[in-house]
Amino acid sequence: MAETSNARKRILSGMQPTGTGALHIGNLEGALRNWVRMQDEYEMYCCIVDWHALTTRYTESGEIWEACLQVAADYLAAGIDPKKAPVFVQSQVKEHAELHLLLSMITPLGWLERIPSFKEKRDIMVEKGEGDESISYGLMGYPCLQAADILLYRAHAVPVGKDQAAHLEISREIARRFNRLYGDVFPEPQSHISETTAVVPGLDGRKMSKSYGNAIYMADSADEVKQKVMNAFTTPTKLRKSDPGIPESCVVCQLRRVYDPEGYLTSWDEDRAGERGCVQSKRELVDILNAALEPIRLKRQEILADRAELERILADGADRARETAENTMRLVRSAMGFK
Repeated sequence: MAETSNARKRILSGMQPTGTGALHIGNLEGALRNWVRMQDEYEMYCCIVDWHALTTRYTESGEIWEACLQVAADYLAAGIDPKKAPVFVQSQVKEHAELHLLLSMITPLGWLERIPSFKEKRDIMVEKGEGDESISYGLMGYPCLQAADILLYRAHAVPVGKDQAAHLEISREIARRFNRLYGDVFPEPQSHISETTAVVPGLDGRKMSKSYGNAIYMADSADEVKQKVMNAFTTPTKLRKSDPGIPESCVVCQLRRVYDPEGYLTSWDEDRAGERGCVQSKRELVDILNAALEPIRLKRQEILADRAELERILADGADRARETAENTMRLVRSAMGFK
């Protein structure tokens, strides 16, 4: 019973609508490019997990729908075809909440307490001076909701970055525990890690992240990209053009490797030899990035110009996702003895 009847393997992918919702080029190169490649090979569902955003943004709930629209626009602008892969918002498929509730009843508290992401978020809140009241049950129970998202579609795999594979283990543990208690309903989701996925550094050398304020966004204008790149982190010991650079630790050089895979080695060799300055590298990167992002920017603007059509796409995606979700919940209720 744990296998789906479809010939193609099923994939569940999703992102959280944090901040304004707009995704950055780390999301684009680390996930979305891979999703676009996979949508023809797999039966794929592309979710926008808005309930997850409430774990830290419950006081800003009124802003989350707009953020969802921004994420959806980025999905589509990057090349996700909603006819091939349903694009939908988590909260519009209520079965996510039902399965989350049932899974939370069988998940040991100790499993949740040991999750590194919970500890990291808790520590960040403490550093910001936020009290215990800001650390909610929902924040600790995040892995249960994440497991429900995945298991609701009886997904065989979830596309993740190389540094995120461990986050999927608790979903497998919850699936195994449910199957052991009630019967073989869920396949254990595996990590799908693409060897072609690029790791994109943030402008300050750390991982690109909205929370660090070091990101270039898919929605950024050409001028915004230029301003950010010209202020990006380079080799601190390279004070003059003739000083040797260290491209492996230079954000500008690393970004060029991602967006100029066929030509970056020449610029790297010149950087090491002290034959080019950081300003030259930054100016060239600005042109390379803007050339790569301009088609996405234009497509994104076109999508957001017709909000009604975008919401129709999301509603259609939710309808298609709900069909699969309802089938899963019938199996779950039957296995647990509920009518």
